[in-house]
Amino acid sequence: MGNADTHRGRLLRRLHIDLPLLVGLLFLSGISLVILYSAGEQNPELIIRQATRLGIGFGVAFILAQVPPRSFQHWAPWLYGLGLLLLIAVLILGEIGKGAQRWLNFGLFRFQPSELMKIAVPMMAAQYLAAFHLPPRPRVIGIATVLIVVPVLLIVKQPDLGTSLLIATAGAFVLLLSGIAKRLIFSVLGLIAVATPVIWHLMHDYQRQRVLTFLNPESDPLGAGYHIIQSKIAIGSGGWFGKGWLNGTQAYLDFLPESSTDFIFAVLGEEFGLTGILVLLAGYLFIVWRGMVIAMQAQDCFSRLLAGSLTLTFFIYFFVNIGMVTGLLPVVGLPLPLISYGGSSMVTLMAAFGILMSIQTHRKLVAS
Repeated sequence: MGNADTHRGRLLRRLHIDLPLLVGLLFLSGISLVILYSAGEQNPELIIRQATRLGIGFGVAFILAQVPPRSFQHWAPWLYGLGLLLLIAVLILGEIGKGAQRWLNFGLFRFQPSELMKIAVPMMAAQYLAAFHLPPRPRVIGIATVLIVVPVLLIVKQPDLGTSLLIATAGAFVLLLSGIAKRLIFSVLGLIAVATPVIWHLMHDYQRQRVLTFLNPESDPLGAGYHIIQSKIAIGSGGWFGKGWLNGTQAYLDFLPESSTDFIFAVLGEEFGLTGILVLLAGYLFIVWRGMVIAMQAQDCFSRLLAGSLTLTFFIYFFVNIGMVTGLLPVVGLPLPLISYGGSSMVTLMAAFGILMSIQTHRKLVAS
């Protein structure tokens, strides 16, 4: 038995797979297919497409796990520069859909460059800060901030508020993990508070409406507040143990919009109740715990900053989605990571986990 465990451990290290992280990802992927089957009106084609995208995502994660972290550090400026060029190309040549200009059409496929920046921005910020003594000096912090803000503003221009906030958060986590002074953090928060009226003025009408709907969804129950109200009804009707798989009514009767994407958490809450929600949260928190362990065990500054940022950004990802579906946060259009039906965001998430596996497994190889 001991020899078998040793052999399995060596095989996993040789394949650069972190078993705890892989188990957590497979667990959430299984939940995704179960919930999506119900949310998607029991459409087998939807499940096949989701399973295919999950398979592609795991393949991307496996490939990136084979790459040493020092290669990511070397590629960071090139990946970041390519992302900026593609974001500029989107503003000039991008396809317009649902009032937003976010995609580049390459004929055989469409590509959303902002997804690339979810990886490139924290990687570039970590690469830059790792070149200096930490905690960083004000000049270094200033340049790092510019590296983060420029792509965020280009994405806001599309407009894509949800993705821009997520990328800004990823870059901010790199700065926070580098050990910047508390007084600087509070100064920035103060500036944001002071600039709130300006930010409100610069927001699009639909973005301001989302904030107003968050504050009082019942003010327009059949319009802007409809999504949130129906979502709360679905989650509340689930009780402790839910109505049972495939027995939900809000999504099945089309009361719940976007039931297979942004609001799939409400479907889970209705069918599996509080128990199902706690199981899902346990899966998410397990992955966050494992990611933070990998960050703490990383053997160089770049790897620690990048692993910590990717992990904490994943936490913000599902925290914001659950918050907006339950009415605790404004709706910003972020899907539930690894659960919602989707393509490019799924692959980006799995790429991030592949980088985490690379950081962990190559650390073990170096240590041995």
